[in-house]
Amino acid sequence: MAGPVKRPVGRRVVLGGAAGLAMPWIARAGAADTLMFAPVSDLTGTDPFLNANDITTHHIGLVFETLWAMDATLAPQPHLLAGHVTEDDGRTWRLTLREGPRFHDGAPVRAEDAVASIQAWGALDVFGRKVMAVTDELLARGDREIVFRLKRPFPLLAHALAKPATVIPCIMPRRVAEVAGSGKPIEVIGSGPYRYLPGERLAGARVAYARFDGYATRQDVPSYMAGARIAHFARVEWNVIPDASTAVASLAKGEIDWIHDLPPDLAPAVRRDAGSVVQVQDFIGGEIFMRLNALHPPFDNPAIRRAVLVAVDQATFMQAAMGDDRALWRDRVGVWSLGKPMSTDAGVEVMEGNVAKAREMLAAAGYRGESVVLLYPGDYPMLAAAAAVAADLLGRIGFKVDIVTLDYASINQRRNNRSPPDKGGWSVFFGPFSGYNRYDPAAHLGINGQYSGWPKIPEIEALREQWFDAPDLASRKAIAREIQLLVWRDVPYIPLGSYYPLTAFRRSLQGVMRGGATFFNVRRV
Repeated sequence: MAGPVKRPVGRRVVLGGAAGLAMPWIARAGAADTLMFAPVSDLTGTDPFLNANDITTHHIGLVFETLWAMDATLAPQPHLLAGHVTEDDGRTWRLTLREGPRFHDGAPVRAEDAVASIQAWGALDVFGRKVMAVTDELLARGDREIVFRLKRPFPLLAHALAKPATVIPCIMPRRVAEVAGSGKPIEVIGSGPYRYLPGERLAGARVAYARFDGYATRQDVPSYMAGARIAHFARVEWNVIPDASTAVASLAKGEIDWIHDLPPDLAPAVRRDAGSVVQVQDFIGGEIFMRLNALHPPFDNPAIRRAVLVAVDQATFMQAAMGDDRALWRDRVGVWSLGKPMSTDAGVEVMEGNVAKAREMLAAAGYRGESVVLLYPGDYPMLAAAAAVAADLLGRIGFKVDIVTLDYASINQRRNNRSPPDKGGWSVFFGPFSGYNRYDPAAHLGINGQYSGWPKIPEIEALREQWFDAPDLASRKAIAREIQLLVWRDVPYIPLGSYYPLTAFRRSLQGVMRGGATFFNVRRV
């Protein structure tokens, strides 16, 4: 017997039982030197090593920095570094910190801080673990030199330490790095252009930052995350507004300056406002995904996961989530960022939208009627629409569906719960991968067995190791193709289509960059 489902209504979703969501907190129009921002959801956590989601990435960009930073071509450029040299045929890297950067407590950024930060990151991140595995010795020489002694040449080191998404290799004071990633509270201290203001934090409503007057910016031309980072505003305030229509009205009134994630159905109204601008945000292209919990029935059985995959029609999901404008989405896409080096269409035809076939596969796989606990993100319109389509689809396949409506920040916490679904865990959740989050095997969370859902697919893990060690691009592309075919076989997650999210801001803002919510170099004119 199929369980209850909620269906999309137009492009938006009608919810019941959402009274527990936070009520919108609308700031009064701020001073000219305050930037008012409406994130798509509340900040989940402030530890950059524990929260691999887009909301935390925005927070990281304000507070923390990395040794290298990606430019608009996704090439690493020195950031906290003045430069580096390699020796011993690439087995020794000597990195030199530039003079000037300080942490928010006033202490200079030292090599020992960088070493401790890299070690903490390297224990948690896929790319980081690979870096540490090929490292014989990582040490600080004085205050400004960091030395990697490698077991063998590893040309991807700079790319690893420039990661702009998933678990970002942020540099923090040594005392903080020694706690970061442990689950214990940390001091939120970086060297970035803004300081986090914990005393002004209001869960479910507000996050606040103040310009760091001791910030030492680079002088290079800005390019994505690389180059100069100029803090034009004295303050940045995030106002969490769960209802997108309320956020749009606040934008029109000048109560907020910037809506990070604009639902496409509200874009025409914003475009009619002469004082506002709408633009596509992610220049790589994101992906909406469905993650199935491989620890517990029914989705601990790969055959049952395959039954869901066969029933998926990406176009149905993307139309519900992103509307009728095909410029904003693509279907029949695979595992990797569309149009980028690893992208392939190998095997995408497995997602054939065949519900009848899926029912037969489900019966053959031995489904026993277990409840599927589906986490429904009531405050995130794009994901809510995808979740509604999925709930309906799972019911039609023959699953018993139990919908749990939560705000997205709560989902980001609950998805880490490994308990059975009926004891506080979950069966299905939905999320967005930014373009970089699925750019290659080093970055892709969906194929990561340690990411929420915890699928164990040894062949994928082995191929990722081969990808790291591949001698050239052609070899890496071939390995990425093999990984995609294994995703269709064992279904660690299901890509629901690529999308190009919209953002909206007051016309008086300049410098709003494509690629993510970065607050440096944004100014009011």
